Amino acid sequence: MPMLEIDNLSVSLDLPAGPLHAVRDVSLSLDRGESLGIVGESGSGKSMSALALMRLLPRRAGMTADAMRFDGTELTRVDEATFARDYLGPKLGMIFQEPMTSLNPVYRIGRQLTEASVRSGKLSASAARERAIELLDRVGIPEPRARMAQYPHQLSGGQRQRVMIAMALMMEPDLLIADEPTTALDVTVQAQIMELLADLRREMGMGMILITHDLAVVARNVDRVAVMYGGEVVESGAAASVLRQPRHPYTRALLGAIPRTDGPVRKLEAIPGTVPSLYARPRSCVFAPRCAQARPECTASRPPVQGDADHWRRCVLADAELRAAQQAPEVIERARTGAAETALEARGVSRVFQSRKGLFGPPHEIRAVDNVDLSVHRGEILALVGESGSGKSTLARMLLGLDAPTSGEILLDGIPVSDMAPMDRAGRVQPIFQDPYSSLNPRRTLAEIIARPLALRGEGDAGARRRKAREMMELVRLPDRLLHSYPSQLSGGQRQRVAIARALVTDPRMLVCDEPTSALDVSVQAQILNLLSELQRDLGLTCLLITHDMAVVHQIATRVAVMLNGQLIETGLAEDVLVRPQTTYTRRLLAAAPRFEHDEAASEDMAP
Repeated sequence: MPMLEIDNLSVSLDLPAGPLHAVRDVSLSLDRGESLGIVGESGSGKSMSALALMRLLPRRAGMTADAMRFDGTELTRVDEATFARDYLGPKLGMIFQEPMTSLNPVYRIGRQLTEASVRSGKLSASAARERAIELLDRVGIPEPRARMAQYPHQLSGGQRQRVMIAMALMMEPDLLIADEPTTALDVTVQAQIMELLADLRREMGMGMILITHDLAVVARNVDRVAVMYGGEVVESGAAASVLRQPRHPYTRALLGAIPRTDGPVRKLEAIPGTVPSLYARPRSCVFAPRCAQARPECTASRPPVQGDADHWRRCVLADAELRAAQQAPEVIERARTGAAETALEARGVSRVFQSRKGLFGPPHEIRAVDNVDLSVHRGEILALVGESGSGKSTLARMLLGLDAPTSGEILLDGIPVSDMAPMDRAGRVQPIFQDPYSSLNPRRTLAEIIARPLALRGEGDAGARRRKAREMMELVRLPDRLLHSYPSQLSGGQRQRVAIARALVTDPRMLVCDEPTSALDVSVQAQILNLLSELQRDLGLTCLLITHDMAVVHQIATRVAVMLNGQLIETGLAEDVLVRPQTTYTRRLLAAAPRFEHDEAASEDMAP
């Protein structure tokens, strides 16, 4: 008997515009010790399905299900008090996507880790504390005993995510739901976390539902895969079968959007449009408006289920039709530049911070950046890689002129950055931040946001600035109809395009991009990476790309620079560093990067 059985789960949200059908007719099952990966773009219903199981839906949400059984018990018949006492924690644990909003900012880490196990009587206070320290150590938190006394704001984003993972594991749940557990983590930490979860599954017979947009992580860490789109499961089956022999156009498109870490550079497949918000129950294929293979039957009725329990799909297309439409991905030239001109240069740059342990502890120095020499050539994309705490972002802030080095010199177009007026510096180099939503003013329209740098510089009148904003929107492939929309009305990829358009509106000679695609779906990431490659090729744009994703580096970088403990330990052409790394640390980064090995021969020989 399966540990978890969900039959025909549906979730609707009562909104002013009408009921939003967020999840429809979702059926899932999971055996003890088994792992299930749920993949799909944002808005597909992945997290909402998990929240329904955990009874954490918004107040305006309504849920129905033919069955929702855990170890043979029908959960819909369990009252709230019993569910909270006997199921949340001991049987069902969850790692949430956003750790900063999930951790209480006024409680110390130690209290948040131990509170549930102590109150439930499962562990004594001292035993809970020792287990918490052990788990912090296993998830890669340095100095775990000292961290117990710290608050969430004193940890980095990756460290907060690791605390959330440790907290979910404190009660040793029978089923762990991990919602994007590794999105904010470095590749080495990501590998450690997934290995830890796999070990715990084996040790405790724990089941796991992994919700993620990273198909490379799914390929290496789950037994079965369910692909969701528009609130429903469109394809499901054994992981090896679904990911190597996809039988739904949407699954194929997702796989085509994944950048590789090796082999030739290929143009990524960008799925047009966005996941729809369904205010009426669909009577046809939900993917038809974005499907290149859509035909009249797709919009006439809801497609049937084809296949068997080991691998099925909801699609009218036969396997032969899917094979006939399959095309080899276009191989493209890696971004290159023959220019020797230096756009930005750091000479012996160091940044030292003063810190102390406790209020009265002795002061000590933290060398965030240590004697770095780095040059960015005109027209190239230089990838700066390294783990959290290696000094990448601190170096970027100094290169942008947002922070001053303790020693050394930074030159932009041959001029010391310290001697430049802020407006002059901003006209030469612009940043693109990791989270486009928090960096865009929610109260301004796209036209106002994109043209704002021009207004601050006093360039042109309102009409000229509006025309320039339209030009930038066209450049980054944003439709003109969005000119007067607000950030909240856009998808994540569209917001990131707005950030790029705003950065380009002053015609800067260089961009500094800090993890511009780490929080995006693979389909949206493909759009942004294709766009940056096109801008580099067509405009000769110079770009410093800060990232921990080695597949992104392989896709668009001209050169690579590797940082460790504030020092630059290796630089070189991308093809040399990625194929023949010279340092043990670089080899470790590459070995830890999740790889997706798509078996094209298997796809071509797909059995009917």
